[in-house]
Amino acid sequence: MRPPADALPVRHALALGLLHGPAELLPISSSGHTTLVPWLLGWPYPQLDGELRKSFEVALHAGTALGLLLALRGEVGEATRALDRRRLTLLVGSFLPPAIAGLAGERVIEQRLGTPRTIALGLAAGGAIMALADAVGPRTRMRDEAGAVDALALGLAQAGALIPGLSRGGMTLAAGRLRGFTRPEASALSRHVALPVIAGASVLKGVRLARRGLPPGMGGRLALGAGASFVSTLAAARFVPVERVGALWPYAAYRGALATVTLARLRGSRP
Repeated sequence: MRPPADALPVRHALALGLLHGPAELLPISSSGHTTLVPWLLGWPYPQLDGELRKSFEVALHAGTALGLLLALRGEVGEATRALDRRRLTLLVGSFLPPAIAGLAGERVIEQRLGTPRTIALGLAAGGAIMALADAVGPRTRMRDEAGAVDALALGLAQAGALIPGLSRGGMTLAAGRLRGFTRPEASALSRHVALPVIAGASVLKGVRLARRGLPPGMGGRLALGAGASFVSTLAAARFVPVERVGALWPYAAYRGALATVTLARLRGSRP
């Protein structure tokens, strides 16, 4: 029987880890890219057992979370020192919807919505939502004005982004823009509410992974992917404009192009 590690060669684990950092920082769906890139390139990764793929993606997110905490340590430290009732409401309110949705619908989402077709549709739909939210009306609000309703909007955006392809960053940016925040302020809110969710999901799934264990050879692949994701996140945070003060339509256009390529490949593979 073919060892599971053969479906995730070392070079592929490294490449996917290096891809994950920039894809997480930009509103283009890191989970969608982790699935689509191997599929489009004909790598054996899609043949890996679903539980092992999930374990590998947990490792990638853990590396990204650590990288973000380090890269944004000044910003995180400032937000922690300034933590008050309003900011706590923002964090809790934006954390609960994705936590509840993830616990309740995790299996259904993974089994039915993680295919190339559904990811492509998620990319296209999310891109359209981002472009529309960014274009509708003037935006003047600052992050210090965010309240309970904003927290709920950001939380619902993160819950919706559990659907592969939509993108947590993309949906929270769209929610922030629709709630009237400027682009830099919406970007800051997007980062602040995403970190607890990424960290919480990584810890929860990491505990499950520790209980379940891994087949021989997979531990090293997961560690390599996590390490590469950590490094690429640090590097991306230096070169990628994390404030994303520009328009969101270029990201929407890229997402639409990737969705089109994916759907064209699917049509071409039909008998």
